[in-house]
Amino acid sequence: MATPRLDPQRLFEGPGWRNLRVATDLTALVAAPLAALAAAPDDLGDDGRTLLWLLVPMVMALLALWGLYASRTQPKMMDAVGKIIAATSLATIVLIALAAFIEPDSQPAPLLARGWLYGTLFLIGTRLLLTWAQARGRGAGLVANPTLIIGAGVVSSHVEMRLTTQPRLGLRPVGYLDANPPPEEMVPERTAPVLGTPDDLERVVRETGARHVVFGFLAGPDRELLPLMRRCEALGLQVSFVPRFFESVNVHLALEHLGGLPLFGLRPIDPKGWQFAIKHVLDRVMAAVLLLTLSPLLAGLAVATRLSSPGPVLFRQRRIGRDGHGFDMLKYRSMRLAPVTSEMAVGGASNVVALPTDVAPGGVEGDDRRTWVGSLMRSTSLDELPQLINVVRGDMSLVGPRPERPEFVELFGSRIDRYEDRHRVKSGVTGWAQVHGLRGKTSLRDRVEWDNYYIENWSLGLDFKILVMTVAAILQRAE
Repeated sequence: MATPRLDPQRLFEGPGWRNLRVATDLTALVAAPLAALAAAPDDLGDDGRTLLWLLVPMVMALLALWGLYASRTQPKMMDAVGKIIAATSLATIVLIALAAFIEPDSQPAPLLARGWLYGTLFLIGTRLLLTWAQARGRGAGLVANPTLIIGAGVVSSHVEMRLTTQPRLGLRPVGYLDANPPPEEMVPERTAPVLGTPDDLERVVRETGARHVVFGFLAGPDRELLPLMRRCEALGLQVSFVPRFFESVNVHLALEHLGGLPLFGLRPIDPKGWQFAIKHVLDRVMAAVLLLTLSPLLAGLAVATRLSSPGPVLFRQRRIGRDGHGFDMLKYRSMRLAPVTSEMAVGGASNVVALPTDVAPGGVEGDDRRTWVGSLMRSTSLDELPQLINVVRGDMSLVGPRPERPEFVELFGSRIDRYEDRHRVKSGVTGWAQVHGLRGKTSLRDRVEWDNYYIENWSLGLDFKILVMTVAAILQRAE
């Protein structure tokens, strides 16, 4: 008898994925009381043993209530960790309070604290394992929902590009539906075929096996989209859509209702408001603490830089920060000093390196004069540590868009839409684009898009997330 083959698609997507998360969370929570009881000292008594098992249904209910079993295109593990800690903590506090009312003389806290600790660790551990397995399956192409895109214009082609370059989203574009698609020369990013018009939805779904539909922008009126969306829902397809004014939509969007009419209220970020004032105070305090904590390492790198080749320890380069103000950004010098040529002496050398239209500057420009210490520092990003001094001075923030040289700011401002938005906030030592792999000579448009996302959706929580993600990014070799 043949052994049934495990289907990663059914296991890591749709109802199978939800059921798997429920089963693993339940297993982790059942294991928590068992571990707590096994680790409890013999003289702890029976206080809290019954309440300990109530943690299981209470935490499961809170996780479901807070949407941890909902289907999401892009799982956010750090957000899930926060909700797990909140759920186990709230359930534990409620049970301790309940015990105080029912049995004032009981002492359930020691046992419940053990249950809280094991439950939190087990839940986070299993979630990390599942998320990693799903990401690996998606990255390898074993898990991907065939996806149709409604509309074949510029915005829809950008959706296709994003889904194609980020396979870990689990959506594989198979084609477009559009009655009047723009010609290919007007939409160079569009590579998937136009499979028909919206009237061909049922046929195309049968032929492609599509399970997800993304609504982009169509040339026709919006009122024609609602019947099409209803047809998608009747076919059991998951539906997503790109909203109008998507450039201004952020996570702070407020939803209200005027009768049956939804009304979205935009809440733009004010980089000069009190929230950013708090951010900048925290930046300086944290940078000062890091400078003090890392002082032995900083001193060692300074000595190694000095001994590696003649020249100054620090490399200073003019960069443009908030409101277009210039400042000298600091790095450890990683290269030998360039010989002065006659062309440079008369000011004939250009500082602008020839770059393709959509490539950001970075890495080694011109002759490779890196010292062995410089190569090591660049590969581990240790050469960036002196920028903590820039943060203490107030030139930079710990988190924000990376600053650029004045000559490139002028060039990119004319090339890239919304490039100048980055100057609304202070530049950062690390940023949302950098922790997503956009360092060195990578796509400039992608970098601008990620940086503008950060500006529009800023919060102290997002800053904390980026700092944590930076640790993982540093472990990968940089230029």
